[in-house]
Amino acid sequence: MITETGRVVGIEQDSLWVETIQRSTCNSCAAEKGCGQGLIAKWGGHTSYIRVLLAGRSAKSYQLNEEVTIAIPEDVVVRGSLFVYLLPLVLLLGLSGLGHYFVGTELAAVLGGGLGFVLGALLVRWHSWASRNDTRLQPQIQDGELDGEEVVHLIEPSSSDWAITK
Repeated sequence: MITETGRVVGIEQDSLWVETIQRSTCNSCAAEKGCGQGLIAKWGGHTSYIRVLLAGRSAKSYQLNEEVTIAIPEDVVVRGSLFVYLLPLVLLLGLSGLGHYFVGTELAAVLGGGLGFVLGALLVRWHSWASRNDTRLQPQIQDGELDGEEVVHLIEPSSSDWAITK
């Protein structure tokens, strides 16, 4: 799970709007110094507004400016990234090739490629809209317990020793 902490900026009946400053992924990939995300985060962070489904929770239990933790599975991010980047590219190349094959001119290839890219972008946008309420693809509120995983809380007892409790 990829987690991010944010502040509630809007409350709807079935969802929250959470403002996040994306810092959790910095220094976790091979691009480290070549990544613009890390540079922007160092200059104060990039603020994003994310719609988070409540998944059966009551909207009344959240307040504006409350800090919450949201989470999304890594596989959703990977599949979504592949879909967003590859679909327009594949359609661009495919329609460009078809335009050149059937018409035989460079102009047909260019127009086919442009049409393929626009069609791919529109399909990505439609899929985003169509899946906006799919709980499997949306960030969820993290309550401190992960599905199928055990959470260990550290507490400081009255003495100077640390104890682990479950």
